[in-house]
Amino acid sequence: MGEIVGAGIVAHVPTIMLPEHERLAINDGKEISLVPGLRRMKGEVFDRLKPDTVVVLDTHWDSTFEHIITAQDRRQGLFTSHELPRGMRQVPYDMPGDPELARAVARQAQGRDDTWILASEDPCLPVFYGTVNIWTHLGGGERWVSVAINQTAQTEDFLLLGELIGRAVAQVDRRVVLLASGGMTHRFFPFRELRRREASDPERNIISPESRAADEHVLSLLRAGDHRGVIEWMPEYREFAPEGKFGHYLIMVGALGGAACVAPGEQFSDYEASVGTGQVHVWFERPESGWTGAGRAA
Repeated sequence: MGEIVGAGIVAHVPTIMLPEHERLAINDGKEISLVPGLRRMKGEVFDRLKPDTVVVLDTHWDSTFEHIITAQDRRQGLFTSHELPRGMRQVPYDMPGDPELARAVARQAQGRDDTWILASEDPCLPVFYGTVNIWTHLGGGERWVSVAINQTAQTEDFLLLGELIGRAVAQVDRRVVLLASGGMTHRFFPFRELRRREASDPERNIISPESRAADEHVLSLLRAGDHRGVIEWMPEYREFAPEGKFGHYLIMVGALGGAACVAPGEQFSDYEASVGTGQVHVWFERPESGWTGAGRAA
């Protein structure tokens, strides 16, 4: 029997891949908290839990007709971002995959008429920086697979996919960490303003006070372990354009029991801005009583 041993929301913004002197130059001479936050997550969480497989729910990978999960034996090469080659250029990556888990996830959709999942082993399938950036900071030899965020899916579709991922994990002999790779509210400043808005201070560089308030409301619910509250507030939150419809989080929490999940979140970074968007790392340690609390089934 496999198990999900931990989960987290992680910010994959291009800034985390810049050399330190460039990060300081755009952030008023101070380090952004996202980079030391990932270092802390590596040392305090990954090195302790030693997962067999990391499943990345990657908001930089869009799908349309089906959910897609990578099923290659290995992904390796050099990554250059189509969006920002100046900051992410020829980044080396070498990630063992987990075809058995990927196929187990896809099997969960067989015979259903409410969801479709493809496990793709195509060697030409692109990799995206929502995976590469996080692997660069957290990878340590474990298997890594990526899941696309379907652009036509709604909240219930993301939650169902997460539930099916959870079922698949239970059927294989794996210790799995889920990483919801993406941001919070996700609107950018106009092109001619961007270079004046690169610093991480949310007081000056979140797109609007209302977007910041929406993010902080969701963060307060996450810290309290009130995942039901987050899910029920999704119609309001969607008005502020969370990245990927917040699908990365919804898939993650769906695998942890959905609205019944009670795991409190611990921030591994400050809440920061990135050219208008909201960014943060939040880790969810599995409670001793289980993801959904004592006496409650997922």
